[in-house]
Amino acid sequence: MRILPILCALSVACGAAAPLRAGEGAAAEAVQVAAANAKPKKKLVKKKPKPAGPPARLLFGAAKTPAPLAARSIGFYAKGCLAGAAALPIDGPAWQAMRLSRNRNWGHPKLVALVERLAVEAKAHDGWSGLLVGDLSQPRGGPMLSGHASHQVGLDADIWLTPMPDRRLTEKEREDLPATSMLAEDGVSVDPKVWTDAHVRLLKRAASYAGVERIFVHPAIKKALCEAAGSDKGHAWLRKIRAYWGHHYHFHVRIACPEGSGTCEGQPPLPADDGCGAELTRWLALVKPKPRPPEAPPVKPPPPRPAITLDQLPAECRAVLASGPDGVQPAAAAAAVVPGTAPVAVGAKKAVPAVAAGAKKEATK
Repeated sequence: MRILPILCALSVACGAAAPLRAGEGAAAEAVQVAAANAKPKKKLVKKKPKPAGPPARLLFGAAKTPAPLAARSIGFYAKGCLAGAAALPIDGPAWQAMRLSRNRNWGHPKLVALVERLAVEAKAHDGWSGLLVGDLSQPRGGPMLSGHASHQVGLDADIWLTPMPDRRLTEKEREDLPATSMLAEDGVSVDPKVWTDAHVRLLKRAASYAGVERIFVHPAIKKALCEAAGSDKGHAWLRKIRAYWGHHYHFHVRIACPEGSGTCEGQPPLPADDGCGAELTRWLALVKPKPRPPEAPPVKPPPPRPAITLDQLPAECRAVLASGPDGVQPAAAAAAVVPGTAPVAVGAKKAVPAVAAGAKKEATK
């Protein structure tokens, strides 16, 4: 009989405590449900501070003469500068420089010598009357006011695919003469009305030079070269010529870092193949024109990349910019140069538009 009260007491105790535990469980469950349904808190990401100072393109675009220093390329092709630049003469026995108002006929002496050699040999052996030469670099290299992402260290040159006329062009013609596109209407083949065997010979010669690192051409031109190579496929000259955006008005020659340029940054080694296989197939798919639906909304262009500042370039570039009596001081240059105009060429009276009629912007590379 004494056991019964004890059991009853326990039963009452359990009965009294049970509602509390049930209530606590419901509350806990409600908290868990709310937590599961709650939107995750956004992590606070600290924005990187914007680089200080004016865009480096304003500073290097204001330099009219080369830095009076030993010739050397500093930094990477798309992030550097050039000391001791040499000028490609605007007229030579087998070439003419174009778009003179841009003042971009400067390069490392090795590049200038290579361009002159290519022009002379192409005229002598490859059926060219001469070469029209586009942009090399600015007098002190560095970022440009318009057009190119590379061409900053004096090791890049654009050679037009339009043959040179058999006469000297006037200054106005050099500004206005449009280059000829090599593309057919399908966008993935060359136009046989303008593309010739002489183009193949010229590109093969340029790629055969030991100092040439790479040559950039439109994928359609690369395809034409692969087809013309035949049994030459896999040879070193074809391997150096790589498909890239744009580059159907001109081809882009890039030479390797020269001796004496200890802070010059080269590119990774070339792929082992000749670029005529899967890589070319991918490029052709990328550049093939795609029809847009008639009701398609206009495509919003991506935001521009932040401009490179002097502080983001190799430290030596500050001395390159400021050296000599014609050196550029950052504060004064930033105030004097108007974006979208070219620097005043040596001997010119006023600034002129940076992109002349018929010119095409260089693709980023």
